[in-house]
Amino acid sequence: MVTINSALEDIMQLDFTSREMILDILQKRQIEASRELIATHAKKSLKQYHSGNLKARSLEETLDRLNTL
Repeated sequence: MVTINSALEDIMQLDFTSREMILDILQKRQIEASRELIATHAKKSLKQYHSGNLKARSLEETLDRLNTL
């Protein structure tokens, strides 16, 4: 099994430019994964809303709810 430490040790053996490329690739992949997660949650919420299992809230209700998290 690959550990974070062993992966980092392997990466640190690469030259500076290669490490920069890895950093850039990882950032872009993380952004894409985040977008996919947001889209999945949005689709689920829309499905619940259209089926009547999720009610619309006012801005004040939403802000109050967010402040309790």
